[in-house]
Amino acid sequence: MEILDIYDSNRMPTGRTFVRGTKPEGGYYLVAQVIVFNTKGQMLIQQRQAHKLGWPNRWDVSAGGSVQAGETSQQAAQRELREELGLSVNFTGVRPHVCSTFAEGFTDVYILNREVNLSRLTLQTEEVQAVRWANREQVLHMIENDTFIPYYPGWIAYLFDTHEQYGSFRRAGY
Repeated sequence: MEILDIYDSNRMPTGRTFVRGTKPEGGYYLVAQVIVFNTKGQMLIQQRQAHKLGWPNRWDVSAGGSVQAGETSQQAAQRELREELGLSVNFTGVRPHVCSTFAEGFTDVYILNREVNLSRLTLQTEEVQAVRWANREQVLHMIENDTFIPYYPGWIAYLFDTHEQYGSFRRAGY
């Protein structure tokens, strides 16, 4: 059983918790995602296990999950990447590439640009059945064909378009 913190609409912890799989009554919860891109501009994607309650057998971004009670999103990103793919990356002091909202909460998205040898990954058998590299067109085609989690196509395009930059300005200064 996973216990998650409940946040208010300003992302401030309320001091209350709830059990994952139930609703965060009167508040929201936090999710951390890690998306890995290689030098060819391909996204590392994972296929969820057939027995997963949410989106079984569908493909998804590299790694992610709910931030557990007492964790920061950086700690959750580091934990999820290690648990799901066996990749150890230190996220201490790293800010999310982008933050988004959904009906029940907030998502912090961390982007890594690095080469990863897929044969050296250690997949979490309870969660992940396969991994592969995919380009933008492949991911969008998978969304269209219901084999990828149904993210908005514009969201996926945004990730591909911005994975090598940080922020929304082309140069520093005001």
